[in-house]
Amino acid sequence: MQLVEAEKPAPAVQPAPATPTPSGKIGPGMNSKGEVVDSAKVEAGYGQQVKGLRDWEGEITGRPAPGSKFTRLQIGMPLRQVTDLVGQPSDQGAYVTGKAFIPFFFGSDTHRQELVYKNQGRLIFAGGSMGDFGSAHLVWIIHNANEPAYR
Repeated sequence: MQLVEAEKPAPAVQPAPATPTPSGKIGPGMNSKGEVVDSAKVEAGYGQQVKGLRDWEGEITGRPAPGSKFTRLQIGMPLRQVTDLVGQPSDQGAYVTGKAFIPFFFGSDTHRQELVYKNQGRLIFAGGSMGDFGSAHLVWIIHNANEPAYR
């Protein structure tokens, strides 16, 4: 007579661990995989800090959508060059930063220009002047495959 060993239940399949964001933190507007789900809620400091063209420092947040035009971009690119590479945005806007209220601050980050690209994400530019964004440079790329067409 053979003894039949009791069948052991198959081990439960564990989901693959989520890949954390490059900073190791999951920020507002992001999911546990490091993907941006709501660009309007994303905050600086939760993406990958990079040094770009002409020593411009910036950040890249989220994961690019398959075939994203944003993968051709580099931090520090001027606004005109970016729009030549990826086309015109579906929406855009500008806002003043807190640095605009610092007396005797003559840096380039007193206001920002934001370009929205449907199903791609958002691009944030610093520099230039209100109404003249020709000298603005790319400082933040927010990848969001589900980006709506408008802000």
